[in-house]
Amino acid sequence: MILTKEDLISKLNLKADEEAWFNSPSSLPLKISDYYFSLIENKEDDPIRRQVVPSCLECVNDASIDPLKEVKNSVTTRLIHRYTNRAALLTTDRCFTYCRHCFRRRFTGLDSGPISEKEIDEAAKYLSKHSEIKELLLTGGDLFTLPLSRLDYLFKKLKEVRPDIILRLCTRAVVTFPERFTDEVMETINKYNYGAPFMLLTHFNHPRELTNESIEAVNKFLSLSIPAFNQTVLLKGVNDDVSTLEELCNKLLYNRIKPYYLFQGDLVQGTSHLRVDIKDGILLDKELRKRLSGLAMPQYTLDLPEGGGKIVLTENHFVAEDEKYYYFTTPEGESRKYPKKDKQVD
Repeated sequence: MILTKEDLISKLNLKADEEAWFNSPSSLPLKISDYYFSLIENKEDDPIRRQVVPSCLECVNDASIDPLKEVKNSVTTRLIHRYTNRAALLTTDRCFTYCRHCFRRRFTGLDSGPISEKEIDEAAKYLSKHSEIKELLLTGGDLFTLPLSRLDYLFKKLKEVRPDIILRLCTRAVVTFPERFTDEVMETINKYNYGAPFMLLTHFNHPRELTNESIEAVNKFLSLSIPAFNQTVLLKGVNDDVSTLEELCNKLLYNRIKPYYLFQGDLVQGTSHLRVDIKDGILLDKELRKRLSGLAMPQYTLDLPEGGGKIVLTENHFVAEDEKYYYFTTPEGESRKYPKKDKQVD
């Protein structure tokens, strides 16, 4: 595990901006698992390196530390209820590797630690009184850094009070620390694999992250009939070209992982150097739609600032209308028309 400057420079020649981070480190600590570090190619523009090796560019105070207003929408110490029909439970502030694009820097890698049994009970009590919540995101930090006994207690309590609620298992551990998914971990998950389903939410950002080890980890969930969906963050210098995204999405689908979201980077402090301009993202989305099937195509999505919620960012193919027709452009730029209902022939 790489935790210090000494650990890092023993394995990697640092660039000036990386070296400078250690003079005034940002709130998010350095932590890279040995497994994930092994995916880095020792070159300055490596996309794996860019995701986890800190840079002094993170120290720019140019945005919010809580862009999604999660603190405002917290109903217990760990439970966030921002959308009517779903909530998020912060199970821990720990990860196996800290990603430099993390949008929850106000919380991740600090001093909150794993969720306590008391905090689990508080969240369960709230959920028991709010039947409008149909899905619960188990997030953090990374859920699977929890001790096995705490993971067991969490699943047990949630299933007791809300056997009808869908549990999203949100984790990047299959990408950064696939060895975590031992027989014991999978047996604990399967013990509570009844009622409303578990859903696995992974976080692959680059095709090189889909290794034999990470695919095997995902397959352990699939073998329990737990479907897998992927959330990618669009990152400058990592995956902001159409060929990389095309390869990633096709490779995900081939391995039975549905490309779900392609997220525009949140306006969180310390990540501006990794954000892609929205206009460039829309152009990438437009080109991807020409290359990918519907199954392989993720939704290019923005989580609006100030807790405004998610919206899909895509080119609008609706152009105009008149008394008889709606007019559209095809993905290739050609014109088409569609008759209005009262003008159609029965």
